[in-house]
Parts: sequence; C-alpha cells; structure tokens
Amino acid sequence: MHDDRSIIEQRLRRVLGERIRPAIRSRPLPLTVARWDAPGEPVPVTEALAAPYTPCAAGDAWGPAWGTTWFKVTGAVPADWAGRTVEAVLDLGFDRMMPGFQCEGLVHRADGSEVKALNPYNDWVRVADRAAGGERIEWYVEAAANPVLVEHRPTTEGDRLTSGDRPLYRLARMDLALFETEVWELVQDLDVLQGLMEQLGEDDARRHTVLRAVGSALDELDLDDVPGTAAAARARLTGVLAAPAHASAHRISAVGHAHIDSAWLWPLRETVRKVSRTASNMVALMDEHPEFVFAMSQAQQLDWIKTHRPELFERIKKKIAEGQFVPVGGMWVESDTNMVGGEAMVRQFLYGKKFFLEEFGIDTKGVWLPDSFGYTAALPQIVRLAGNQWFLTQKICWSQTNRFPHHTFWWEGIDGSRVFTHFPPVDTYNSDLGGAQLAHAARNYREKGRGSRSLVPFGWGDGGGGPTREQLARARRQRDLEGSPRVEIERPDAFFDKARAEYGDAPVWAGELYLELHRGTYTSQAKTKQGNRRSESLLREAELWAATAAVRVPGFAYPYEDLERLWKTVLLHQFHDILPGSSIAWVHREARETYARVAEELRALTLAAQTALAGDGERELVFNCAPHTRRGVPAGGADLPAPAPQPATVEERHGGGHVLANGRLLVEVDGRGLIVSAYDLEQGRESLAPGRAANLLQIHPDFPNMWDAWDVEAFYRNKVTDLDGLDTLEVTDQGPDACSVTVTRSFGSSSVTQTIGLRAGAKTVDLVTEVDWHETEKFLKAAFPLDVKAERTSSETQFGHVQRATHTNTSWEAARFEICAHRWIHAAEPGWGTALLNDSTYGHDVTREVRPDGGQTTTVRLSLLRAPRYPDPETDQGRHTLRHALAPGAGIGDAVREGHALNLPERVLRGAGPVAPLLSVDNDAVVVEAVKLAEDRGGDVIVRLYESRGGRARAILTPGFPLAAATETDLLERPLPPTAVGAPTPSGAVPLNLRPFQIVTVRLRRS
Repeated sequence: MHDDRSIIEQRLRRVLGERIRPAIRSRPLPLTVARWDAPGEPVPVTEALAAPYTPCAAGDAWGPAWGTTWFKVTGAVPADWAGRTVEAVLDLGFDRMMPGFQCEGLVHRADGSEVKALNPYNDWVRVADRAAGGERIEWYVEAAANPVLVEHRPTTEGDRLTSGDRPLYRLARMDLALFETEVWELVQDLDVLQGLMEQLGEDDARRHTVLRAVGSALDELDLDDVPGTAAAARARLTGVLAAPAHASAHRISAVGHAHIDSAWLWPLRETVRKVSRTASNMVALMDEHPEFVFAMSQAQQLDWIKTHRPELFERIKKKIAEGQFVPVGGMWVESDTNMVGGEAMVRQFLYGKKFFLEEFGIDTKGVWLPDSFGYTAALPQIVRLAGNQWFLTQKICWSQTNRFPHHTFWWEGIDGSRVFTHFPPVDTYNSDLGGAQLAHAARNYREKGRGSRSLVPFGWGDGGGGPTREQLARARRQRDLEGSPRVEIERPDAFFDKARAEYGDAPVWAGELYLELHRGTYTSQAKTKQGNRRSESLLREAELWAATAAVRVPGFAYPYEDLERLWKTVLLHQFHDILPGSSIAWVHREARETYARVAEELRALTLAAQTALAGDGERELVFNCAPHTRRGVPAGGADLPAPAPQPATVEERHGGGHVLANGRLLVEVDGRGLIVSAYDLEQGRESLAPGRAANLLQIHPDFPNMWDAWDVEAFYRNKVTDLDGLDTLEVTDQGPDACSVTVTRSFGSSSVTQTIGLRAGAKTVDLVTEVDWHETEKFLKAAFPLDVKAERTSSETQFGHVQRATHTNTSWEAARFEICAHRWIHAAEPGWGTALLNDSTYGHDVTREVRPDGGQTTTVRLSLLRAPRYPDPETDQGRHTLRHALAPGAGIGDAVREGHALNLPERVLRGAGPVAPLLSVDNDAVVVEAVKLAEDRGGDVIVRLYESRGGRARAILTPGFPLAAATETDLLERPLPPTAVGAPTPSGAVPLNLRPFQIVTVRLRRS
C-alpha cells in the first residue's frame, strides 16, 4: 500500500505539472507588440501614450536597472471564439521564484485608466467572460525593470547613479488564449488535496481516502483531451472535498494582504508605483469575488495613490465603503518602533488615523505591524491613547534563540497599559494559504486548549501582486474541509473580536518585544539615524516657538501646512527599512538629501518665530527649547544666561596628558588621549573602574551569517582591537566658559578626531567624535568601564525608560547582547550612578566583570559605526560627527534633563528682552514633550507631557495666557475622561497627578 501511495503522489505531481496546468489556456494567439523605452525616471501616463513606439517581439531584451519600458499591445478576439472565456497572457519575463523582487507591470487602457497589474503569479488580463468575437484590444503596459537584489551580495545596482545599462529581462509571452474554466477548477481541487495529503500522517485514514479519490480522478482524465474530461475528473473529487472539518479543527481568519515595504530594495518612487499596481489588482479581484477582504496599512501609501492615481483612489474608496478594502494599522507608515522618538510615534498615529478618518470616515481599531524589528515597551500606552484596541505582529517568529511563548496575549507596557495582541502562528505575513502553511499554523499555535483561532495574512507582498484568485480558491475549498483547519476570509476586527471573546483572560507579556535578530539596525546608516533624531528635535523647536509666537505676537500665523508636511516627510523616513539602515544606497542617499532640506526649512520656521518673539533690540537672548531650566533660562523661554559659579580650567597632568575641572567634575586625560578619571567632586566618587580608560574606541570584525546591514552576531566580540594609538593631543580651549583637549588617531584606512570638553557649571563631560570612516565589515564602539555594580541598566525609550538585566542568567538575557537606547543609558547601584548621553546613537552593549579587588566593573559601550556591504556597499563610508556625554553621579532625572539638553541646543538671538514661556510645569519629573496648536486650527494650545522617572508625580501646569478651559484628550486631541488633569484654579493653574510613565495630552482653551 505504501508503494501505491507513493506512485499516486508521483503521478499527481507529474500530471498536474506537465499536462493539467498547461491546459488551463488553449489556442494561444500572439498579440502585436511595440515598445517605447522611457528616458530617465518614470513619466506620466499621458506622455507615454503619446510616445513613438517601435515593433518588438517575444524574446526581445528590455530594461536596464530602474528603467521603464512601455509596451503597446494590440489585437482582436477571433470570431470563432464567440461564447468562450478569453484572457491575455502578458509575461514580461517573470521569475516565479521571487514575486515582488523583480520586474512588474501595470496595464492601462488607451484612455490612461488602469486595468490591473502584472506580476509573476498574476500575468493575465481577462478580456471577456463570454466573448462576442471580434473584440479589439489596445493596452499600454508600463513595465518596471527593477533589478533583483535579494542575493545578499554587494552590488552597485542599488542606486540609479551607479547601476549598469545592460538589459535585465527578456519579453517572454504576449498572447491571447482561451481560458478553460473547468481545467482551472480541477487544478485548484488537486492543488488543495495535494497540500492536504502532504500534511496528513502516513496512517491517517483521511489520507488514504483522498489518495484513492485523486487516483480515480486521474484515471478519469484523458491526457490528450484535458479540457474535455476535466469535469468528469472533478466529479471523482466531490466527495472528499465535501467532507466537513472536525469540530475541534483550528479556525483561521484569512485576511488578504500585500505587505509592501515603503522602501527597501527599491527607492521611494518605485514604492509609489508598487502600491498602485497592487491596489489595482485588489479592486479588480474584489469585482469578481465579493467575499474577498483585503487589508492595507500605511496611510502614506494610500495618500500616494490619491496623489498619483486619483481614479484608482476613487475605486478604492468605493470598496472601502462596501467593506472589502479595509484600512488597518492607523499609522502613517509601518515604522520602526525601537528608534522613533516619543512624539514622532504619537504623530505616526495622529496623521495615520487622521487620514483614514478624513478620507474614509474610519476610526481604525488596531495596529498592524507585522515586519518591524522588535517593539518598544512604550507602545501599548501609545496604542491605547490613539484609540486602538488590538495589536498584530509577525516578526517575533524570526528570533534566533528563544521561542516566544504566546500567540494570543495581553501586552503590557512600561506604564501598565495593556493591549490585546496576536502573533499569527502561521509564521509569515505573505501566506499562500497552502496546506503546509495552514497545517503549520494549527500545529504551531501555542494557545491550544484555551483559544482555537488564529489570523493568517495571505497574498504576495512587496509588489508581488497581493492575493490571487488561486489563493481565494484555496480558501473556498478549505472553508470546511476534513483534515484541514477551517478557513474563513474576514476582516481583522472580526478576528480580534472573536479571539478576545474566546480568550479574554489570555496571558500577559510585560515589557518590550525584543527581536533576537537584526540588532545591527540600531547602528547601520548613521547619517540616516542622525537625520531622524535631529529632525525630531527641530520639529519640537519649530512647533514650540511657532505656537508661542501665534499666541503672543499679533498677526503671527502658525504654519500648520508646513509643519504637517514636514512631519509626514520625517514619519515616512521612519519606515522600518529606512531608519534602521537596511535599504539600498539610493534610499539612504535620498534620505540624507531630504533631511538636509527638512532641517533648512525647520530652522527657517524657528528663526521666524523667535525673531517675532524677541522683538527689536540688541540684547543677546538664549532661547531654551529643552523641557528644563538651564543656565537660568526657563524651559520654553528666552533670557540672558546666568553666570557659572566656577570657571572651567585645563592644566597639565603629571605623567602626561591634561586635567580638566570646573568645581563639579575633575577629568583626567592621559598621554594616550583617553579618559582615566571622571571624578564627581560633589559626591566624592570616581566614576571609572580603577586602571581602566574610558572613551576608548574599539573595533571589531563584523561579518554576520546572513543579513549584513541588519545583523550583528554575538561572536563579533571574540576579537577586538583597542584604538589607543596617538597622532596628536593638544589643548583646544582653555576656559573660562569651557575647556577642552583634542586627540587625533589613525587606524586602518580611517582617522578620528575626538574632543573632550568641560563647560563651566556643567556636570557632564562633553565628547565630540569626528570620524573619517573607510573600513569594510568592521564595527566601531566607544567603551566606558564604570565603577558601578549595576544589576540592570535603564535605557531611555519613548516617554520613559526600560530596565534590562546586565547578567546573562537565562538565554533571554544573553540574547540581548545589543540593545537600543534613545538619548541616554544609565547604570547605577543604590545611591549613585552614571549616564551616557548621545545625540544620535542608538545601539549599545553592556557587560560586567568582577575585578581582582572584588569590585565590579560595568562596561557600557556605544555602537558608533558599521560598514556592511549589503544592500548598500558604501554603508557609512565618509565623515561623521557624533556627540556624546558622560554624566558622573547622574540619577534618572539628571539623565532625562541632560539628554534633552544635548539634543536641544540653545539658540542665541538678539532682541528686546526676555521671552516668557508659553506654559510651565513646576516638577522636573513631569516632562513637556510637545507644545503646538490644535489640529482643528481653532487656536487652542496642545501640550503633551509625561512622568519621566517611573514614579507618581504631582505638578502644576501654568499657562502663560488667560485660560478658559483645560481638557484631557487622546493623541488625536479628542476629549477623554480625566485621569490626570484636575480642574483649573481661579488663577488658571492646572493640577496634574500622573502615574508612572503616564502620557497626558492637555488641550488649553484660551479665554
């Protein structure tokens, strides 16, 4: 019997592949094809329609990398095909192994309107369900010659400036053909049963039943007349396809999806076309299949369609109204969540949900983030404050070391907020709904016995065309099929409603969802990360001063449109393959150019507001955008700075080097240019481990096992070189306001200049590292061995901080050998600690060791630069300026204050006199994150603040203007029942009472 089964399976594979599938289309008739190669970048459809076309044929080469070729396709349906189903097959030269990562096409009618897209598994266009005969065809195919860049090899084809001009593709086939419907249906029947048999056990009775039915169907089939005998063959399969699933069968909610990275192995401009191609396929599929539901995230992508394909956008709006096309996610893009700043994460939801509300009248309920590289512990609170009820991710299944223990669970954030979360056990966000994937989902589901259902996103992503009619056929056949999970196509909200009703007491996971992979994304493409951090800071400044001027200066207009446009630009570049540094060279080149333009515009907006506030005069005013007073200048105000109590001095050090002091810190730099002492004079304590040097640059080999720009592997630590060779060491500033020494070093093909400075009155050692970086596959770190026995470190994240163990007791801790921090990381023992601050560095690692004297050294290292070669072979090459600071004796509150100060520099402007803050808060633990005018443009002031130290905090918010009302709102500025905001006093002060890490948004109406 075993041999009989094997023979039937072998027979099925051959007959299905060699005879039945090819018989789906018969009597092929070549179409007439002409071409026009667009010069340079893509052109509007109207220009392409009017272009001069020249004849071409199947086999012709086309498409240098990133080029666009337009094919004009004409023909007529033969008269004797009347009454038959007719399709065109338009194969651009597809490789069916890599849908989404190669050439793609979009078919237009002669009037320029879209028909549908062409992809490896969707290379057809229906001409007529029942032809009349004689129908004329005239189509224009916009074919994109996107290069194949998935081989994980260094390539210059990742930028149009360096790519070659050789043709990449050959036109394969452009034919008319008869579509044999019964043969197609037979293929779908056999495809599902083949997948089912492969998943059933050898001794499963159901497997034997299916095998016999398949063998009988093949016997019924005449291989010389497949179309004529397909119906009879199908009849032999009716019984096994009608057998219902077991009552206990796993239930799958299938959601059509096409995960499209907003940039990755293609530039942003190509994503604009990718989303139009996929969306055109989806609305066409919906016309034929009213049961089909398709979920699309990323408001930015729908906004691109609105801008570039308005006719398609109107078709999408109609399908949204009918419930088939479902906006999900509520974010501007599927952003990274590790490195995005707090206010920027808020704006992802504000502008994403605002778009869906304004365009479609839909308030999305969930967050759809399948592919981001780990998820911040601050996210649950942000998700809930944005009005969302559920969260979906997939990427955690990529973790290398530990298997995540849940698929359905409550995720708890740093403030205690919880969001109902699902992690689909199918382990892909591009399912084909085949038997192997559905069986894996059922077997893999961790909640067996408590829950019974999971969600499966299905469809080809990244421009692969989305769900196909074949996938819908699989869903229909597996809706209630013995031996298979039950499959129902439905909206994501429906799944989450059912899952929560069934399993509302799901387990709780507290803290970050750390991805045990792709840890190099905290460091790769330093200039992209720097551009993001500085843009976030500049946006804060521009909004604060523009809001202050709009309230204080008659006639000053708040720049609503400019600020929203700039925010959306920054939000787009926080996409999870741009900000993490894992896109091609073209993407990051454009990002650098974009960030420069954003910075220029924001500085101009800030200067205009500050000039209006300062008035005419010659007094030198310091504008302080930081949320804390510094040098006597209030937060959010401008004034003359207070003098420092003691000057900064620099002297020669015995034994070589220099000593910097300012009455608060005493810093020794030895003859190698390394910091060997950072002494806290106020608390009488040394911050550095005895005999160890800080600000020590170290370099490692960096050649991960696969994902170059994405990964660093733990074995990189096995070899390290200390960069302590000295070229020069000199004093560059001698006080009294500041003093500094500068050291230069050379290593490999690179050089570095480091300035170590101390400002009068400061409690931080300022560090500026300028690197001319020309290494390959190397990892540059800066080490700070601290004399602290730290059981854990605290790292800033959005609206608070996360604590991580410094030990490696379990595989979970050991897997966190590279971690992400925002503006600071803090290591402490009870009563004393030290913080390391940065202006754009995210990657860190922390190790600890016991010294011979019995003390413990906690070494914190900042990850400065990498040099992976894929997908951008020139990653990080060139000059970089990185700013850091060491803060001995710092507590968490000090780290928060100094981190903001480093990232929000003072601005000096001449004016008439002091500028009072627009509002103030009397407790430094309560940090003002943003001050702006309300989105509805009614003139109300919005202030967003949070408790920053992890404890409860009372504070008084005092507006600097007459107050009519204070209302607590959600992140979309909609009223909420008050949780932290009390009734204003008669004088207009607003009492606040915040929980640990609570985010509060207050709307202040002026009287």
